[in-house]
Amino acid sequence: MTALNIKKSNVIFTLSISLISIILIILPTGFENPTMLRNTFREKALVIDVDNQDLEKHSVITVGTQDLRLRILSGKFKGDTVDAKNVLMGQMKTDKVFKVGDKALTIIKTNEAGEVKSARADDIYRVNLMWLLFGLFALFLVGFARWTGFKALLSFVFTALAIWKILIPLILKGAPPIFISLIVVSLTTTVIIVLISGFTKKGLVALSGAIAGVTITSLLAVLFGFLFKIPGTVQEFSDAILYAGFTHLKLSDIFISCIFISAAGAVMDVAMDIAASQNELIEKKPDLHLKELIQSGFKIAYPVIGTMTTTLLFAYSGSFMFVFMLFMAKGTPMISIFNTNYIAAEVLHTLVGSFGLVLVAPVTAIIGGYVYTNRIRNK
Repeated sequence: MTALNIKKSNVIFTLSISLISIILIILPTGFENPTMLRNTFREKALVIDVDNQDLEKHSVITVGTQDLRLRILSGKFKGDTVDAKNVLMGQMKTDKVFKVGDKALTIIKTNEAGEVKSARADDIYRVNLMWLLFGLFALFLVGFARWTGFKALLSFVFTALAIWKILIPLILKGAPPIFISLIVVSLTTTVIIVLISGFTKKGLVALSGAIAGVTITSLLAVLFGFLFKIPGTVQEFSDAILYAGFTHLKLSDIFISCIFISAAGAVMDVAMDIAASQNELIEKKPDLHLKELIQSGFKIAYPVIGTMTTTLLFAYSGSFMFVFMLFMAKGTPMISIFNTNYIAAEVLHTLVGSFGLVLVAPVTAIIGGYVYTNRIRNK
């Protein structure tokens, strides 16, 4: 395939993924609930007055009801003022206390005549900040990396849509979680690598290594997930999904799927690092032999996997910092800490993901050695 044909194929692929992403945005998940929208509006509102007389503070817990005066800032009721309630249940994770000047996501219920019947301040309004942050991220990414940055942004959006519009609905409908997760992860990995590297030898090596790494990680997750005997209910909100009527779900399989989904990005990074480095080596020194190139791939992999495994440790332990602080404050013995379900689950996450990273490095180096040296011999 000539350079011109490769470039043309890359453009066509990029346009195709852009079109598929647009279709995914429009595509319904099948779990839309029209009854939640009937006579109900979710609007942005400004808190203009607060009455905290009914709030009661018990140690660190606050319960009671805030009476709020809100000015609606969006939708058909824009400019209107409404009285709203904010009920605090003593659950610090979900409760919020509003003050004057806050922006609130407000749920407005209307009667059949379309008049406001009730209003409730549901949470702090954050959507505008999310769009601002995403816009800055996209602007910097495209501004810095230009066309490659656009393709990286497209891969980011496509992956998010694939998880939200394909993976989650299929699992909810009863598809085998491990199998469908492996398929979706492999699909998104392929799209990401082809978008970034195009239809090149480098892309082939990186993709082969990444798919091999994800497959190995998934097998390890299945094996040690079974041996660890960690219930799927260890994940937050897992019991809530059962109470919502989805008792057919295999939560343990979903938990195992989450292990290799979490590690997939790091596995892909390692595969791409080694593939790109070997490609650069063979371009600068075309007379490298197979054994030399594989050995170079190994040497490149040593520091990469050294830092990547620590990255996973930081990522997973950071989310459990408060739990570790609580255990330490209570003086809990280490043997009890590491035999606790949710701590053992994080250990499994970290070690299986790290094991996958260690294994993907030599696999990618070996694949790269054969692919790149074969390319030279065929010239």
